Amino acid sequence: MNSIHLLPLGDVDRGIVESLQQPLSRVFRMPVLLKEANLPLDAFFDEARGQYNSTAMIQFLRNEQSALARLHPGREGSHERILMVFGSDLYIPVLTYVFGEAELGGRVAIVSYYRLRNELYGLPLQRPLLLKRICKEALHELGHTYGLTHCLLQDCVMHASTYVEDIDLKGDTFCPDCIAAVQNPRA
Repeated sequence: MNSIHLLPLGDVDRGIVESLQQPLSRVFRMPVLLKEANLPLDAFFDEARGQYNSTAMIQFLRNEQSALARLHPGREGSHERILMVFGSDLYIPVLTYVFGEAELGGRVAIVSYYRLRNELYGLPLQRPLLLKRICKEALHELGHTYGLTHCLLQDCVMHASTYVEDIDLKGDTFCPDCIAAVQNPRA
């Protein structure tokens, strides 16, 4: 079955995870299911940085999925996607931090709302803004799993975001070219 599996990781705010179900289902035209995951989070934590390595987390889950696929053959054509949702800080080795990461053209992605929270920047909590930001980032990272790269159109959710302000400025939907790619996938 084609679906998106949301995997809350660690001590995550379940309300944030659940808020993603309806918008993701509407955009990607498939069920969005809340699943449980048991990743060894300590294995991905870098003590010196105080952050989690998102690349290693994706690779671990991809390897786990490959093992499951061998047990359940015939799912190679599946359009299933896995989106891990995390509340802690993420990094990749070449960047100080990331809001999320995905396998380009793969099936696994991760987003974190840690740096999307206003409180981190000394501003008052604005839950509606946080939910809007995490939704944009979830759409963005899942877009990468469909092979989309960063879009030059600022109104497109696939526009690159280096800072949280960039997320606020970009649109919350895919442009016509990008939406065509995610709603009519080749693989």
